[in-house]
Amino acid sequence: MKDWIMVLKAADAAAQWHVHQRRKGAAKEPYINHLLEVATLVAEATEGTDPNLVIAALLHDAIEDCEVPHKLIAETFGADVADLVAEVTDDKSLPKEERKRLQITKTPGKSRRAKLLKLADKTSNLRGLMQSPPVGWTEARLRDYVVWAEAVVRSCRGLNPKLEAAFDAAHAEASRHFG
Repeated sequence: MKDWIMVLKAADAAAQWHVHQRRKGAAKEPYINHLLEVATLVAEATEGTDPNLVIAALLHDAIEDCEVPHKLIAETFGADVADLVAEVTDDKSLPKEERKRLQITKTPGKSRRAKLLKLADKTSNLRGLMQSPPVGWTEARLRDYVVWAEAVVRSCRGLNPKLEAAFDAAHAEASRHFG
């Protein structure tokens, strides 16, 4: 029970930290919707057996997008959660194209749990592209994202059939739509 109280505290923290953030799509939905979807995907994929992974899913963009210190996450939610969040955090000091390249090359060396989180994140992002494509993105940029997302999760295969099926469905739909 205590673990799931921490999940709710993480959802609250994520909502507060991302309060002014919106998705890039025309619908401009609150960013917390993405974080909740990623958390739900990993919770379902693990059948609720890994609350820390669910917490990390809720907080996975906190360091990268909100500059929440690793130390604060560790003090509030534990080192395991903070380290998992750090493992999936891009270095924002690098150019965007380099960050994208590094996601492809570094994901194979990540932990199993980080790979599950990557898979859930990319699934949610592809669904978001379909529901409300980012404003100003060309068809070519949308296509490139779909191809890139598959390249990132290629090394995440064989870990969780349910999560892979969710990604594959989102990827297939996005490929048909933007291909």
